[in-house]
Amino acid sequence: MRKVALALAFCLVSTCGVNGAAWATDKSSTAETKSAVKKTVKHKKKKVTHKATLKSSAKKVSAKSKSGTHVASAATGKKNKLVTHVRSSQLARDYGVKVQHASYAPSLSAPGGVRLESSSALVFDESTQEPLLAKNDASQVPIASITKLMTAMVVLDSKPDMQETLQISEQDVDTLRHSSSRLAVGSQLPRHEMLKLALMSSENRAASCLARSYPGGLPAFVAAMNRKAQALGMTHTHFVDSTGLNSSNMSTAQDLVKMVSAAYRYEKIREFTTTAEHDVYASGRNLAYNNTNALVKSHKWDIGLSKTGFINEAGRCLVMQARIAARPVIIVLLDSVGKYSRIGDAERIKYWLEHESSGHNMVALDAPQRG
Repeated sequence: MRKVALALAFCLVSTCGVNGAAWATDKSSTAETKSAVKKTVKHKKKKVTHKATLKSSAKKVSAKSKSGTHVASAATGKKNKLVTHVRSSQLARDYGVKVQHASYAPSLSAPGGVRLESSSALVFDESTQEPLLAKNDASQVPIASITKLMTAMVVLDSKPDMQETLQISEQDVDTLRHSSSRLAVGSQLPRHEMLKLALMSSENRAASCLARSYPGGLPAFVAAMNRKAQALGMTHTHFVDSTGLNSSNMSTAQDLVKMVSAAYRYEKIREFTTTAEHDVYASGRNLAYNNTNALVKSHKWDIGLSKTGFINEAGRCLVMQARIAARPVIIVLLDSVGKYSRIGDAERIKYWLEHESSGHNMVALDAPQRG
């Protein structure tokens, strides 16, 4: 538009012979144009300089991340592993700068320096017999396949023949939730293999078969489960089946600490729950099973016992006995919504115990529960 205006002004001067005002206008417009061009050039130079600075900063961030450098968090003033935040995507998009993807770093913004996604949780120091961290730990909630730890204790308490062959029947098929199983009806395995699959891979048909094979059948087995719970002081715990598929299997984080502590005394439970992978031969084919807790494969963890659980009503659950920062602890995580949030909670707890926990006063993180 400015060029058009200049052209029109020139035409007027040529045609009408108007000199003073027209030339003054022309000179003024030309000066403004030159000034605008200078500002544009200056702005571009600044943008180029800013771009170079951002690239340089990004390179420094990348170099520090690779070397494992620790920096102080602006929010907490505490040392965390360096991570690249959301702004990194802006750099990549606007300037083509290659940046490192954000890696795991625990949130230290919550009271006590740890944030948990699980609705109920308890971290218990076995050395001092004192809780270190608690969140809704007295709330009675469904516990899903955490149930199988009690199933294993009741089986082992009866001192059965662990080499006896057991067979999966139609009675072991899940008609409540229609969960899948690779143990087909008619599959035969020794009792110790059934127990191993029930614990490490949370195999429901194996757990059902173990209870059905108990003297007196399932009703006698469930009664023994509840007697065992009472004997352990688990006053807010109740069982109705051996698998945990029924949401009426209820407990609290406080009670589950007692159950994990008791289960840890059984050598086979310690061995079977921490087995990373196991193959069995059933119904004419080889079946490869993996532990439902991926942390048992990590060299960063020293896990003595582990059990996971999941049904919709219970959310994702995890209990573990582990040694962290040179002390034995029991971790109970219940009703976690996300697929990986219970693992994230466990990692955050580990970090907290290693770097933040004083080990003296319990931290309470009570919050509203899901649902």
